[in-house]
Amino acid sequence: MRSRYTAYVRGNESWLRTTWHPTTCPATLDPTAQGPVKWLGLKVVRVVDGSEADTQGIVEFVARYKVRGRAQRMHEVSRFRREQGRWFYVDGAPGAG
Repeated sequence: MRSRYTAYVRGNESWLRTTWHPTTCPATLDPTAQGPVKWLGLKVVRVVDGSEADTQGIVEFVARYKVRGRAQRMHEVSRFRREQGRWFYVDGAPGAG
């Protein structure tokens, strides 16, 4: 999760694609589609499973950022899947609150 946040901060589309499960990765991906983004921080709220013994995991997080000077926040519950020893982002749903 943290490496994907860092990829958004740095605009590293390649890493986002590498860590996105191929069955759910969008055909086009533009992390700056809304305009220039200034990322302000990431708070991991909850982690369910995700150890080396698990094949699935959940990460709930809040990411804060600004677009065109306006503060925004993304609260998401993300699902991850582990395949061949690597974790992939599958999808996410809005977090509560």
